[in-house]
Amino acid sequence: MSKRLLLVAGASLSALMATPGVTWAQTDMIDEVVVTARDKTGLLEKDPSNSVFGLDKALIETPRSASFASDVTLERYGIESIDDLTSISPGTYTASFYGVAGALNIRGTLAENYFRGFKRIENRGTYSTPIANAAQIEIVRGPPTPIYGAGKVGGMLNFVPKSGRIEGEYISEISGEADITVGSYARKEISGQIAIPLSFGTTEGGLSLYAQAENSDSFYRGISPRREIIQASVDFDLGGGWRTAFGGMAFHSDGDVQTPGWNRLTQDLIDNQTYITGRDTSLTDANGDGKLTPNEIGFYPYASAMYLAYYGFPQTDAKHTLDTGVGTTKLDRRTVYISDADFSNTWTRTGYVDLIKDFDNGSALKFQLFYDELKNKRFVSYGYPAQFDSQVGEARVTYDFDYDMGMVTSKSFVGASYRAFDGRRRESFNSGLIALDRRDIAFGATPTDIIDDPFSPETYGLQWENDNSTTWSQAGVFVTSDIFIGERLNLMLGGRYDNYEVESEDTGLVSYQPAGKFEDSQGKGTYTVSATYQFDFGLMPYITYAESSALEMSQAGDISPSLIQSDAWLSDSDLAETGVKFQLLQGTLVGSIAGYRQNRTQLTGGPNPTVRGSRSKGVELEIRYLATENLSFTFAGNNQRTTIKGPDASFAYIPYYVTGVDPVNAFGGTYVVWAFSDLPGRGGDYAYTLIPRTVLSLYGSYTSEEYDWGQFGGVFGATYVSETSQTVENPITYPEYTTANLSMFYRRGPFQASVNVDNVFDELFFTPAADSYANLAALPGKGREWRLTLKRSF
Repeated sequence: MSKRLLLVAGASLSALMATPGVTWAQTDMIDEVVVTARDKTGLLEKDPSNSVFGLDKALIETPRSASFASDVTLERYGIESIDDLTSISPGTYTASFYGVAGALNIRGTLAENYFRGFKRIENRGTYSTPIANAAQIEIVRGPPTPIYGAGKVGGMLNFVPKSGRIEGEYISEISGEADITVGSYARKEISGQIAIPLSFGTTEGGLSLYAQAENSDSFYRGISPRREIIQASVDFDLGGGWRTAFGGMAFHSDGDVQTPGWNRLTQDLIDNQTYITGRDTSLTDANGDGKLTPNEIGFYPYASAMYLAYYGFPQTDAKHTLDTGVGTTKLDRRTVYISDADFSNTWTRTGYVDLIKDFDNGSALKFQLFYDELKNKRFVSYGYPAQFDSQVGEARVTYDFDYDMGMVTSKSFVGASYRAFDGRRRESFNSGLIALDRRDIAFGATPTDIIDDPFSPETYGLQWENDNSTTWSQAGVFVTSDIFIGERLNLMLGGRYDNYEVESEDTGLVSYQPAGKFEDSQGKGTYTVSATYQFDFGLMPYITYAESSALEMSQAGDISPSLIQSDAWLSDSDLAETGVKFQLLQGTLVGSIAGYRQNRTQLTGGPNPTVRGSRSKGVELEIRYLATENLSFTFAGNNQRTTIKGPDASFAYIPYYVTGVDPVNAFGGTYVVWAFSDLPGRGGDYAYTLIPRTVLSLYGSYTSEEYDWGQFGGVFGATYVSETSQTVENPITYPEYTTANLSMFYRRGPFQASVNVDNVFDELFFTPAADSYANLAALPGKGREWRLTLKRSF
């Protein structure tokens, strides 16, 4: 068993030796030093993490690129959504998924979300992933550990909620806090948490309960998010070496509306905010219901005479042409693509149960159950309705044990898991009704640019064009060993084998999917191998290689029948990574530098989902420095390049200028290609330029001593993002930018006031859209925003 020693940063080793009861022999046994006196911003780990390999191991000693953010860091840095994690974690810049922060983009590709080590249902942009009341957020770059199940190598975000057991000890007294937040754009939010000891005779335990409610407007006009969260965690010591933990989270959002941002893109719009105005009046809302139904557009029932999009190009006609209000205007960045008809309503429910037996020899047996549910209804008025209803459950049993052969010691686990999914995805976007540029957003939404949806029944209304029902299961066995050879060489070996069974059927009206039910099964193995060498002077070089596999899931976690038919539903990925972790200046300067090369896949959208391969390589640097007992600094930076492997057969909407059509004769409709590789210069590999090559974040934090009159502190820093662009040839480019953020707090006794200012200097910047519309839209970044939080602790 390793010893833990709390060493005040800046103290010398001789001062350590002067501590009563500490000998030189004992210092040789210490493999973990936790610096406490200077860490007032929660930058260093208090406990080892099991997020990377499933074994308790400090991230600074783990042979993989990984970051964490404690609850203190999240509060001090003003981190409220996963997009804000760029400030502390390299490689996590995320392109706009229609303005909804659902998933991180790590190393150029979408990452996966986990809750206490269990994978959640896919969330690309269905709802804003909640991170409130986190005890810790862990960001792992690379594949998940074998215990977590198979997954892609891009990366993962693991949410660890607060619990009734903190640092191995159960809650001993009642404590809690109540918060109220107000801010710009009618920001209104209340939250509260309470921790209660639970003791029944000899049974010891604790309860952590949290609730939050928000009802606000937003920087973008017409978007007013309303969210509610309830979290509960209960931990008990049952005696006889047995303990249990159970709890969960319920989340509801109403108003997390998707928006592509700005349409009708030109370089002049990006550089000077000059927007081309005008509307097409050739189509009319004949029945006066405030939108265009299919028969009003020119076809019904669904037949081959579909609207505008799918005849190829160039094509101009009256429906494509702007015939009134044509001109230019300066566009306000708060004005985005939105209408009163847009909505999004989401419910998620997440639960878990752990039963653990700790044996006297240090081994442990764990039984774990997990459940996650997603229900979402949404409508984006350019013509995208969706309804998701998905649930997934997982059972896992793990046995942890140690082994000591003198020179060789190890910590290992073996186990088995079973995961089952049942989901239904309903969407409509296949009939060619979507024309993103049709709306003049400077003028505002009109009935002739709002497309019908299946939620409101009409005789000639839009129907569900995709209606895909999927069940799949994954049964696996896994093993991982953390092996020390002597005191310096560390090997990490892990692997798992899974058997998958999948079944899907799409009964949508215009699904572009093969008719009937499709099913398949397949076994697949994954593994990871890592080596680290620990030097006396605080450097730990490492090397890692991993091969992994994962299901190709759509937005509801389902699998398209066409992927099963073509045997493309299970994809491979691989990672090679090397780097150096360091702990210098008596543990006050920690960080890592890593270089990587990875190959993985991403499922694209559109009528016929396509598995697209990508190759990424890059360098990442992370530094956390506790300069004094009051001052600390963080740096997170990366330089990367992601390449799409050609030929890219994905469906895509393309900008007017690629077709050679004048914008006035194009913006009323839209143009598409069924294979992106058909475009000029895109027949082979091409650079994925929606993600910047370079992102750099530098922040400084100051926290005063505690005085009779209180304590104060603040964090100030900036993030630099290099240029991005569309992915077509001769693209529109989005300039580099730098945004600065400021956080300050004052605390006296049980009271605290915090002020956060985001984008302090009101920088104008853009993030490109994603998926099929990546070349048609860009979201202007939020301008300066502020919020004030008042807290009462008890």
